[in-house]
Amino acid sequence: MTHRIVIVGGGAGGLELATRLGRSLGKRGQAQIVLIDANATHLWKPLLHEVAAGSLNSTEDELSYVAQAKWNHFDFQLGRMTGLDRERRKVQLAAIEDDGAILVPEREIGYDSLVLAIGSTTNDFGTPGAAENCIFLDTRAQAERFHRKLLTHYLRAHVSEQPGEYIEVAIVGAGATGVELAAELRNAAEELQAYGMDRIRPEDLRITLVEAGPRILPALPERIAGQAHRTLEKLGVRVLTGSAVKEVRADGLQTAGEFVPASLKVWAAGIRAPAFLKDLAGLETNRINQLVVNSTLQTTRDPNVFALGDCAACPLTPGDTRTVPPRAQSAHQQASLLVKTFKARLEGKPLPDYVYKDYGSLISLSRFSAVGNLMGGALGSLTLEGWLARTFYVSLYRMHQVALYGPLRALALFAGDHLRRKTEPRLKLH
Repeated sequence: MTHRIVIVGGGAGGLELATRLGRSLGKRGQAQIVLIDANATHLWKPLLHEVAAGSLNSTEDELSYVAQAKWNHFDFQLGRMTGLDRERRKVQLAAIEDDGAILVPEREIGYDSLVLAIGSTTNDFGTPGAAENCIFLDTRAQAERFHRKLLTHYLRAHVSEQPGEYIEVAIVGAGATGVELAAELRNAAEELQAYGMDRIRPEDLRITLVEAGPRILPALPERIAGQAHRTLEKLGVRVLTGSAVKEVRADGLQTAGEFVPASLKVWAAGIRAPAFLKDLAGLETNRINQLVVNSTLQTTRDPNVFALGDCAACPLTPGDTRTVPPRAQSAHQQASLLVKTFKARLEGKPLPDYVYKDYGSLISLSRFSAVGNLMGGALGSLTLEGWLARTFYVSLYRMHQVALYGPLRALALFAGDHLRRKTEPRLKLH
């Protein structure tokens, strides 16, 4: 029988893996590739802060899994994983319902090799009131919900006869997502004023970025993080460091030192793997529910189950006690390794080991600037800022498109995006 590789999770790593395996093993009939995801479309997760601010129309940048499967010789199954039977090698999926009616009953999908690539969710660390009063940015639906709330506040102010209207936004967590969202919101404020919603001036969108640690962007060198901090302050963003949130209320955040009023609150601090992974079918997990894997990305208790991306606790190098950071580049590297892995597995050869390579980080500050560093290559470590950093930042998404669509179709998408910018509003206004 044809070896069946089932991939659960159509994020950056899972979708790239399914696409590349489909083009190679699937196209040649050497393996059957099946991708499972709870959604019908894919949107690159690093873009969610732009969806939240309205800088990106998510319907124009989404990818249909069904179409991608047809083009790249793999199968797509819509469903949400609920369990795993390792003895029978079956993935268990929840029923699909619509308005209370069951469209597809609970079902199982068999596998010979299983790859779990289901990403991560925001970790609120059990902070009282966070889950009830904050919006997380884990999914497209959550990002769109924040955007609708932001527009609602603007529309209310636009028709109000009360003077001195303003909106207070608090963002918890000054990692990449929090910093990029703060800058995009400042850009959104200026665009909304330009489109006639001028009852709230840009400075009246009062943005506070709250970080428990001593500085923003802890993953970046201190000098680069300092440059981003100064840019945010120039844009009118209030940055509070060393301010752990003790409680979230409907009207704002209580930190150790002060109360931060906010009608809109976003939690962007910390990650954890989905809760259902904890003790899934007896597989080993860590304190944030990540599946513990060895350097071949095989789970420690089952060589037929692999994991990649944010849901995997993978050593930086074979035998290292440190684990790979949860970044898009990590998932991309691991997907590339697993393409080689499954070719070797079908041929009965030893599996390659994963060694993490840090190529640096880039942070977008909307149209205002970008900062970051690139690592590796002949130049070693290279610090970037301004338009050059912004160019490299945009290229990361274009590289993701090339991996999914191929160079010619990715070039056509780039041209289409350029034309849309000439004919559509610069901000999503609905």
